Amino acid sequence: MIEEPEIEKEEVVEEVEKPSAFGRILMDVVETILLSAVLFLLINALSARVRVDGFSMNPTLQDGEFVFVNRLSYKFSEPARGDIIVFHFPIDPERQDLIKRIIGLPGDEVMVENGRVYINGHEILEPYIAAAPLYSGKWKVANDELFVLGDNRNDSSDSHSWGFLPYNEIVGKAIFIYWPSSEWKLIDHFDVQGVS
Repeated sequence: MIEEPEIEKEEVVEEVEKPSAFGRILMDVVETILLSAVLFLLINALSARVRVDGFSMNPTLQDGEFVFVNRLSYKFSEPARGDIIVFHFPIDPERQDLIKRIIGLPGDEVMVENGRVYINGHEILEPYIAAAPLYSGKWKVANDELFVLGDNRNDSSDSHSWGFLPYNEIVGKAIFIYWPSSEWKLIDHFDVQGVS
């Protein structure tokens, strides 16, 4: 038997080029920016942040407060009397968003008389308003529309002056005040009882 000479086997080692320190930093920055962009878009799709501008919702909301709005509220449930909502101003949707309280639902008859608000002939209790309304009127709410009023009834541009709010103009339900931090709190949505 002839023994063949042993050949040394060379180990082949593939060198993997490691990214430079600058490359790693650049990748981290790009990943952080992409993650931030995705989170920003997701948060904006689900919510809105709105600044209260004016005094139409006094005493419930004050001028300059920032409010968190849930955009999904009415995707899974119907608007209710007493809810405070943010919506695109139906007369000029490009101009501004407004924040008001829902008073009348589709099919409701809303009447304001002698400083009191009636829905379908029943007076509603409104502990949240600044003062009794000085105006009067009667409105029949159509399908897919709402009747909204500001809590500061005598200093509010709302359904009593410009008409009904179409459902498709609703941005969402106001949930809590987040700025200034000293005013952090959930927003009171009064459930209007005794209305048929």
